[in-house]
Amino acid sequence: MAAKFDPFVPGLQAGQMTRREAIKTGVLGTASLLMGQPLSAGAESAAPAGAPASAPAAKPAAAKPAAKAKSVIQIWMWGGPPHTDTFDPKPDAGSDYTGPLTGAIETNVKGIRVGTSIPELAKLADKYSIIRSMTHGINGHETASYMVQTGRAPGGRLVYPAVGAVVTAFKGFVEGSENLIPPYIVITQPQGRFSEAGFMGIRYKPFATGGDPNAARFSVEGIIAPGITDDQQRQRRELLDQVNTLGRFMQGDPQMEAAKQAKDQAYDLILGDAGKVFDLSEEKEELRLRYGRNTFGQACLAARRLVEKGVTYVTINYAGWDTHKDHFQIMRRKLPEMDKGMATLIADLSDRGLLDTTIVWWGGEFGRTPEIDWKSPWNGGRHHYGPVFSTVVAGGGFKGGQVVGESTAKGEQVKDRPVYPCDLIASMYQLLGIDPEAGLPHPMNEFVRAIPGPDEGLKSGGLLTEIM
Repeated sequence: MAAKFDPFVPGLQAGQMTRREAIKTGVLGTASLLMGQPLSAGAESAAPAGAPASAPAAKPAAAKPAAKAKSVIQIWMWGGPPHTDTFDPKPDAGSDYTGPLTGAIETNVKGIRVGTSIPELAKLADKYSIIRSMTHGINGHETASYMVQTGRAPGGRLVYPAVGAVVTAFKGFVEGSENLIPPYIVITQPQGRFSEAGFMGIRYKPFATGGDPNAARFSVEGIIAPGITDDQQRQRRELLDQVNTLGRFMQGDPQMEAAKQAKDQAYDLILGDAGKVFDLSEEKEELRLRYGRNTFGQACLAARRLVEKGVTYVTINYAGWDTHKDHFQIMRRKLPEMDKGMATLIADLSDRGLLDTTIVWWGGEFGRTPEIDWKSPWNGGRHHYGPVFSTVVAGGGFKGGQVVGESTAKGEQVKDRPVYPCDLIASMYQLLGIDPEAGLPHPMNEFVRAIPGPDEGLKSGGLLTEIM
């Protein structure tokens, strides 16, 4: 059986190559590329690499919170989704605030209404909770993204890691799964606002698929080569084996055997069963249509397949929400697409018994201005807005059919129960069984909490105990 992918890679030293790095550099070059770069797989119980001796990662298991969730699917609304057009509608605010999206519709939970453009999600409100009082007050993309993704204020001495890197550092793969796919995956491109791994280093960066999951063939970077068939890949492998005289001459050498193992595992991703997780043609066309035959809908389907396979953290990087201009024209296209894909994802996870152990986290770096900018050149635009915005969470121990917090009558400020990014992140860590006081892997063995402590001076509203 192939060795299990180990996100910690105990014993990996500077200059060594991980399996993922081997894949991304092709692994199809000569064996000398891997000379002196053995791969090692450690026990699952190992603490994160670089954690200081005092880090709670090394504490007895009894000190850790009980885990309800195993995986996370993050739907990252890159650019900032409009809270008042989606999960916090304000139909009585007037046309300068609602524009043509004047109404709100009832959901399947009495008393909860959402925007008129997301009717499929309205039918599933019993499966998710809406946080209508998210806040941080930051209106810049880079700084707001950093705050939401890390829970930390930007501009300090350290660049902190994003949630996905932290979760995979402590969780690795879902227990019991055997997998060559990295445990932290972004579909399809990293957001590029900051380094997701932060000070933890390159080993904790996500694997970005590239490609388009809605294409005839999802060309995943390093696994599916555009324009090259599987037969051609097999022929290339055979040719490489024929010309690899160095490998035959040094047969039995530990470093060469490690290189051969890395190559074999890489080919298993390319030609074997492991890489088939990205082959969406294995799904029934009826289901693919339910998700939506577009990039976002098929990304949601790919995310479900990945967590089903044992991947711990999947980010769907859903661009197109920075709607300074022509906001409502864009919403007429984007909102139905989002509604269909996200609703089908939640329903599909539920039908397969995966929602109870998978957190679905929807949101962006901030909301959009409640008041519409009708002036030229914006022509009905909404701008960046950090004072109050909405986030949605489902599954993994989060209750459904709930609303946390409230915004004011026009959606301009928090009225009740402010929720800060660190509150949401700490709540997710709790459900994942990660001790918020645990130490993060640090290259200089500094002790850095997974979640900021009181000494860091950040505002906090506390854990989301009302929906946990």
